[in-house]
Amino acid sequence: IRRTMRIREGDPLEIYTSNEGEVIFKKYSPIGELSESAAQVADIMHRLAGCPVAVFDRDHVVSVSGAAKKERLGWTLEELMENRKQYFSENGTDSLMPAEGVEKGAMACLPIIAAGDVTGAVAFLDNGEGSAINDSQKSLILAASQFLGRQLES
Repeated sequence: IRRTMRIREGDPLEIYTSNEGEVIFKKYSPIGELSESAAQVADIMHRLAGCPVAVFDRDHVVSVSGAAKKERLGWTLEELMENRKQYFSENGTDSLMPAEGVEKGAMACLPIIAAGDVTGAVAFLDNGEGSAINDSQKSLILAASQFLGRQLES
């Protein structure tokens, strides 16, 4: 199966040329540049909140702590980021499916915004207990989203 990558207006691109003169466009991921920081943030959040955490760029999963890593984002997460919306599961039964082929839904998800642009998202994944997101977890995911956004701006 061949995957196609969509280029949206405003997406950062790297442009290369091959020895044969071909022009090659490669999508640039600012969050990918911070993959080590994103992994540390995910690990700390996982330890503090007690549920799996995932950090995404606009197209892929960048880092996961406490669950298996998948590659492609689900369309619901892409839509959430595009609309700059926050998602919180209030009753513990409904959840957003953040990535293709993932059995675990997201209990909470916030976009990462840097310099006015959505660059990715951070999410708490369902830990299998069916519990709703609490206030300390809301504060933690908000802090992580803002921290990663600030890291990208500096």
